[in-house]
Amino acid sequence: MNYWPARTAMGWWSHFDRDEVACDFDRIAAAGLDSVRVFLLWEDFQPSPHEIDRDMLERLVTVADLAGMHGLSLMPTLFTGHMSGVNWIPPWALGGRHGDERFRVVAGGDVVETGLRNWYAEPAVASAQALLAREAAAALAGHEAVWAWDLGNENSNCVIPPTPAAGREWLARIARAIRSGDETALVTVGLHMEDLEEDRQLGPHEAAGTCDFLSMHGYPIYASWASGPTDADLLAFLARVTCWLGAGRDVLFTEFGLPTYRGGQPRVSSLLVEEDAAAAYTADALEALRRAGCLGAMLWCYSDYAPALWGRPPLDLAEHERTFGLWRADGSPKPSVAAVAAFAGAERCAVEGDTWIDIDREAFLREPAAQLRRLYDRYLTSLRVRT
Repeated sequence: MNYWPARTAMGWWSHFDRDEVACDFDRIAAAGLDSVRVFLLWEDFQPSPHEIDRDMLERLVTVADLAGMHGLSLMPTLFTGHMSGVNWIPPWALGGRHGDERFRVVAGGDVVETGLRNWYAEPAVASAQALLAREAAAALAGHEAVWAWDLGNENSNCVIPPTPAAGREWLARIARAIRSGDETALVTVGLHMEDLEEDRQLGPHEAAGTCDFLSMHGYPIYASWASGPTDADLLAFLARVTCWLGAGRDVLFTEFGLPTYRGGQPRVSSLLVEEDAAAAYTADALEALRRAGCLGAMLWCYSDYAPALWGRPPLDLAEHERTFGLWRADGSPKPSVAAVAAFAGAERCAVEGDTWIDIDREAFLREPAAQLRRLYDRYLTSLRVRT
């Protein structure tokens, strides 16, 4: 499960409530889920390049303690960074010429009109990130609940490395920093579908050189080439492509889900899917990802957000982001919770050869968007033949 609290969303760390987290983790564990991915809002944890907020680290340890108490494994995600259609960046990491114009930038609680400094190209920013990675890992070193560290959530939506070598160097630097704080730490990085559709200089191939396993995020609602918003086969396909491009590394599908509306209530966005249809998709997606040999899958996300947050970024403009939860904002479960609970404990599958892949990596990267669509057609054909 990917986790932000319903009441505070990205304001979680600065409005931290231990009892709220304990209640949420209890609900997550009771549904049969076994792991939680959390996000360290970069500005909260690192108010200046040379300063780590110790109160925030203590709160992180509290979260790990609560995860352990509920039998949940924890995956902390650093440098957040991109989240739900907004880039949340500390003021000291702004002032550059980089960034994705699709996404607003929030710093100090306000939307700001400025570019980002490229942490793959500016050693000073990368050194600051290494400090946070080292200190956060040291704070949780040896903790029984910590399973792995994620080196960022869809980083390419913030800045892109100038070269693949720069991306690899950054990954190695941050991984070293984590392991200097906790030598047993596992690391991954939160790649997403657009990292396959375009060569953004840090994809599965680059990540495979440093990461213990690969991560992928996928949403049919954002893929014009999917058969529709509930195309579960798309997720399995993305997982297999990630594994192929990443030299056979294991893949954890760290994000999938759907924004929903309740039958009989207004559908405020064309991206929303009725709750029962979303539950059927959840079940289909979990089985498809299991057949694709994934280590596991993480739902996006824990809860819908409280209406009191809807007037603030990102929920003021991204209306569909309000209702991705498996639980509604009042704590009541959606039908997808039962679908997840029914799947708990399913065993991982072995995967047969991906004979539908008929090109090499270099040919794929010359025109990734076109090749991804072509390969998806071949993948679907292979499924029909197998059936």
